[in-house]
Amino acid sequence: MGLFSATAIVMGSMIGSGIFIVSADMSRTMGSPALLIAAWLVTAVMTIIGALSYGELAAMMPKAGGQYVYLRESLGPLWGFLYGWTLFLVIQTGTIAAVGVAFGKFLGVFFPSVSQSNWIWHVGSGNIGLNTANLAAIAIITLLTLLNTFGVKMGAAVQNVFTSAKVLALMAVVLVGVVAKNAAAVAANFGAGWHEFWAGSGLQTLHTVDVGSFFGFGGGAGSGSAVVGIFTVVAVVQVGSLFSSDAWNNVTFTAGEIRNPKRNLPLSLAIGTGVVLLLYVLCNFVYLSVLPMAGSATATTVAGRGIEFASQDRVATAVMESAFGALGAKLMAAAILVSTFGCVNGMLLAGARVYYAMSRDGLFFKGVGKLSEKSKTPVNSLWVQWAWTCLLCLSGSYGQLLDYVIFAVLIFYILTIVGLFVLRRTRPDAVRPYRAIGYPVLPALYIVMATWICVVLLRYKPQYTWPGLILVLIGLPVYFVWKRLGSAVDVQG
Repeated sequence: MGLFSATAIVMGSMIGSGIFIVSADMSRTMGSPALLIAAWLVTAVMTIIGALSYGELAAMMPKAGGQYVYLRESLGPLWGFLYGWTLFLVIQTGTIAAVGVAFGKFLGVFFPSVSQSNWIWHVGSGNIGLNTANLAAIAIITLLTLLNTFGVKMGAAVQNVFTSAKVLALMAVVLVGVVAKNAAAVAANFGAGWHEFWAGSGLQTLHTVDVGSFFGFGGGAGSGSAVVGIFTVVAVVQVGSLFSSDAWNNVTFTAGEIRNPKRNLPLSLAIGTGVVLLLYVLCNFVYLSVLPMAGSATATTVAGRGIEFASQDRVATAVMESAFGALGAKLMAAAILVSTFGCVNGMLLAGARVYYAMSRDGLFFKGVGKLSEKSKTPVNSLWVQWAWTCLLCLSGSYGQLLDYVIFAVLIFYILTIVGLFVLRRTRPDAVRPYRAIGYPVLPALYIVMATWICVVLLRYKPQYTWPGLILVLIGLPVYFVWKRLGSAVDVQG
């Protein structure tokens, strides 16, 4: 794969379902147009810093496995294993499952029988079981896994086509904001002199959080508490925007199959993340220019429901419907189907390379470390990934899968950038074709920002974050068991 294909993996893995959905839930939490945009800008800053930092590691160690290799080489094999373990259990497979379920959600625009409420087999009163939406997810995951078994060229070709289509779809949404502004929405969200844009974002009006109660001890309210409140609310909603911008690191997993990786990996990370995040911020301005942010869950019109209560959180579809009627909604839904399809493909292609690299190190099932003689791809790894992902599709809704994923993702992003500092100290003479821009200030800033988000999520979303942390910790005994089994095999051999 060349630079175009590598960049297509970055962009294609990032652009899935999130940008078209998560702004609805974010709006319900924030209640302020300015803070909605601020949350996306924070995500953009974090993601670009992360990508620029990873570029140094990618150019320094252009091997299959990417982030797994960086952690193994900087912090030790245990940390590499814990990442691969969590990637397999929830990060990669959970993201694929969430995007697959979103595919089913938007397929419901054309086929109303495809819905998360249309159960084929249901367990209890929760979201566990088989419904027509996650059945559609399982179907596309199966199809794309099969296509990827034919070789990396086939997977890359699919990725190039679908990434181009989804970038064009995002550009179309941005153009809608130029030609189809809604005067009522503009007045509601921006007002004269942008007064309404800033409403609800001031220190004295926004979700003030008592500093003492946040950290578990007594304290008083005041401007300091309000500042913590702003940072807390923005951190909580980062689950949505960070998820929408995640998976940019997937291109590093395929480093062993990229031409001139020392040049193309850093470039693809910088170009891909920069373009996507610019489009994301512009899309949110478009949402605010076509639909009022505040709405009513019981309203019968698209405008009346606003961004907050867009039907099934399908904000982009609601925007197109408001601008162009039912045809616009269907066109947007079709574009999102293309987007989610391409995202699932990119993540399936990339993820399998990590489990392959782990197996070659004796830290995953032995058969996963074998390449197909015909296609030279890790076919067994692809199918093991498929099996677990399909199981996750049955385990919850889109929102629940999203919450499970992002906390675990952030933990390992922090650790990997810590590894950048470690390698600068332990391998000062290593060849570095590219050095992280802004080092050490920008990587350190990323660590601080991501750590704050993790602390807030542990405090406010414990039902999702603590299970994620426990999954990581369960990997500790599993690592030592696998090491012992691998050593026994080596001795017997």
